[in-house]
Amino acid sequence: MIIIDVKDTESIDRALKRYKRKHRRIGLMKELRNRKYYTKKSVERRNEILDARYRLEKYGQG
Repeated sequence: MIIIDVKDTESIDRALKRYKRKHRRIGLMKELRNRKYYTKKSVERRNEILDARYRLEKYGQG
């Protein structure tokens, strides 16, 4: 559960912006999407390897 303390002097827009930033940073939606379906460990590992290979090809080795 995400908790945002709103100060008396803070506007609601600013508090909402902090909430959205915190929501993105902890990756809540990404985790929910991943938990929606079960993926085997071997499939997760294969996807990690493919992602790493893609990043190496696209961005080079340094």
